[in-house]
Amino acid sequence: MNSGLPPTGTEQLLRVLSPFVPDQYLQEQWPRSKTGGRRHAFSAAQLWRVHLLALLTPVHSLNLLVRLLSEQRAWRQFAHLPHRHRVPDVRMLHEFRDRLGVSGARQINEHVLESLLETVDPAAPAVGLMDATDLEASCRGSKKNGWRLTRPIGRPKVSAVLNADRASGLSDIKNTVCVCGCRVINGACFWCRW
Repeated sequence: MNSGLPPTGTEQLLRVLSPFVPDQYLQEQWPRSKTGGRRHAFSAAQLWRVHLLALLTPVHSLNLLVRLLSEQRAWRQFAHLPHRHRVPDVRMLHEFRDRLGVSGARQINEHVLESLLETVDPAAPAVGLMDATDLEASCRGSKKNGWRLTRPIGRPKVSAVLNADRASGLSDIKNTVCVCGCRVINGACFWCRW
């Protein structure tokens, strides 16, 4: 299938897709907010474009993307980052994604979809577009939010209870013996002075 688009990760693809990013909409919906002293040097449109680079380039990790951003001029032009060394760090990207949330990503996708559908000829054959937006995870919370002890299912067996004296000696048992040096080949040692 020939899509007519340049290959993924190329500068030509970024130039073709750049006009479709709704910069004005992003800046209106998620303006820069005051955070009590922490400075936000990047707009929502710039941060969204950096997130898009993780999808449009071979780099699929935000950590690696931030490291390579200062070297890739075409990527910085796509993200509207004028200075080589003033790029958002991973913390800023994660905070923006948390502020955006799943519902915000859906709003942006719907806005982009509306603008794409306006360009489609109604007399043309029907086109199916897949909705690949993120869904909220069905979990009770993050694993990193504190440690909780797991409640035992049943009563513990008597043999499973450790004695305090026995538990303190376990570190001696787990150590493996390690010997360094050389072994003696003969009982007698010969030494020559040259």
